[in-house]
Amino acid sequence: MEALEEVLELLKLPHRGSATALEAEAFRRLAGFLEARGLKPSEIPFRGVRSYGPELLALSLLLGLGFLSPLFPLAGALGFYLYFTGRRPWGRLLDRHPSRNLLAWKGEGTRALVLMAHVDTAKTYFLYHPKRVKGFRRSFLLNACLALLSPLLALTPLKWPLSLYFLLQAALLLHRELSAPYVKGGNDNASGVAVATALFLETDPPPGFRLGLALTGCEEVGALGAKALLPHLPEGTLVLNLDNVGRGELFYAEGEGMLRYVPYRGPLLEAARKTPGARPVRYRLAYFDTLPLAQRGFPTLTLVRLEGGVPPDWHWPTDTFARLDPKALKDTLAYARSLLKALVGLPSKLPCTPEGAGEGREEP
Repeated sequence: MEALEEVLELLKLPHRGSATALEAEAFRRLAGFLEARGLKPSEIPFRGVRSYGPELLALSLLLGLGFLSPLFPLAGALGFYLYFTGRRPWGRLLDRHPSRNLLAWKGEGTRALVLMAHVDTAKTYFLYHPKRVKGFRRSFLLNACLALLSPLLALTPLKWPLSLYFLLQAALLLHRELSAPYVKGGNDNASGVAVATALFLETDPPPGFRLGLALTGCEEVGALGAKALLPHLPEGTLVLNLDNVGRGELFYAEGEGMLRYVPYRGPLLEAARKTPGARPVRYRLAYFDTLPLAQRGFPTLTLVRLEGGVPPDWHWPTDTFARLDPKALKDTLAYARSLLKALVGLPSKLPCTPEGAGEGREEP
């Protein structure tokens, strides 16, 4: 059985919800898989949350209390901005559940390249329904405009419908927390874990170069695993992230950010622009684990597959292993292999056979 298939089999659990016991079981299986191949992955423990719902619920409540005082929506607007630019100053109060990353290295040297993918899965929500998900970006921008204007609107008669809007949103988020299941996460992101792990196993770093594999937890609740990984990465580490690569057309992100756009920079992006097989995209739909790294100056790149501007089966119960496209997985592996070869001439045990190149740029 190929490494791709073996890793996918390991991750076939009811779910791998952020900071849950099943996320821990997935990491236990992955650690055993790597150790059986002579590697010594180190575990990086940290604490996180099991869902982003309670935080968004609290922000919605603050924004919905504008009929009492404009100070509530002022606090809500500030919290909204911080959260959706990747900052959680309240995290130390909420991050109570154990999670972890796995980090394995091959080779020695002063330069480092890390292959990264997140292990955890998210709860579903009605906005991810296949008939609604293409409007996800528009819904977010509407919420952002209303949230950031709410302190001013709280001084006008519009505070009443606006308060009702955000209180209804809080009720929907509460319903999600009480009843919504975690998805199985075949595409998001067993696909990325499988490709990153297979590429790591087949690639031999040359002398003077370190190759790393970082499998992260709690990506779905604020890229908490990536933030916990930061102190363990040498300065200037190149980070190639794989997320949602199990079906659809292959893209490389040129940057990301839901509110503030953070452009990627560095050799990985330049290599991707010269490597046929993927199209560029300015990713504004959500965030990747690369966001906190790019914000801190690390040269990063994310590979993602999209259908109609969104990842297939994104956070919906249809995100199962049965819906993965084996050819998409193999073509992603081939493209990533070509990318590494173009980047630093890393020798691989397998030939590079990426799919054909596309044209143009998209912005979901």
